[in-house]
Amino acid sequence: VQYLIIFGMTMATAANPSLAAAPMQEGSSGPLYVDTQHDDMVHDAQLDYYGCKLATSSSDSTIKIYNVSGASYEHTATLQGHEGPVWQVSWAHPKFGVVLASCSFDGSVLIHRETRPREWTLLYAAKHLHSSSVNGLAFCPHEYGLMLAAASSDGKVSILAHQPDNSWSFEYLQDCALGVNSVSWAPSGAYDDGLPRLMTGGCDNGIRLWKRSDEMVWEEDVKMETEHSDWVRDVAWAPPILPNVNVVASCSEDGKVLIWTSEKKEDQAERWKSTLLNDFGGPVWRVSWSLTAQLLAVSSGDSDVSLWKQGLDGVWSQMDTMSDTAATLQEG
Repeated sequence: VQYLIIFGMTMATAANPSLAAAPMQEGSSGPLYVDTQHDDMVHDAQLDYYGCKLATSSSDSTIKIYNVSGASYEHTATLQGHEGPVWQVSWAHPKFGVVLASCSFDGSVLIHRETRPREWTLLYAAKHLHSSSVNGLAFCPHEYGLMLAAASSDGKVSILAHQPDNSWSFEYLQDCALGVNSVSWAPSGAYDDGLPRLMTGGCDNGIRLWKRSDEMVWEEDVKMETEHSDWVRDVAWAPPILPNVNVVASCSEDGKVLIWTSEKKEDQAERWKSTLLNDFGGPVWRVSWSLTAQLLAVSSGDSDVSLWKQGLDGVWSQMDTMSDTAATLQEG
């Protein structure tokens, strides 16, 4: 039985070993335990913009949708179409309707839409978009339109964009030849020039920052130092707090979570510096910020999910852990 644990401002799966974390509404009481009824390991779980719909993805090649309200949940749909494990899902902004994208080991990206309550249709199927597994994806901020990025083991990042004639265009970024594991968009307003940016984590132990220029060409924006010593499994851009200050969390199989901070000053090149949040002593799979960027959820090891908060002195401290609860569920 595959369970989800929804608590505080984050959501985490009790699946082993790929624990997922996703933002949840501030001030919610928890935890809420969800029996997903997936037939295999759960890899990702994401709440929509309003925190009322939950999507989970699994190695059983399906995606399950639930309505979540307070301390209760209800399974409403099972989405199919992938031919392998589904690694990650991403909700679009509600201005585009109820739209959900998913990526899979089968090299494809599927985009589904809820046309009426409990009824879903396949909006677009990017079959064989990549020649290898698509490991992560994310919709961009809604100000840039209905567009998403997908990271693949073939070393490329694809950008899919919805067009006025209801078709979808796609282009590729040549990222890390060894493979790309994750992608995260910069929030709208993070930079004064208003250009879309995204960050990737790769199998070369590094992260890269990409920018789409005024000529609509994607180019590497800032050279990032390689601070991790093993594959970067996830990157997560924090919601904006201060003007011209950007914060990104990265995690790796080297066991470390790094907090990257940049401050852009006039007439000076942007520079990023990293701070070690913690060395977990084992692989770290996923990082996820709360909506106000006050807390960071970290999924590590086989069954650990911890919450971290930065103090006024800049030091990060652990707030809560769900390892005991996850172990109890697995034993049951």
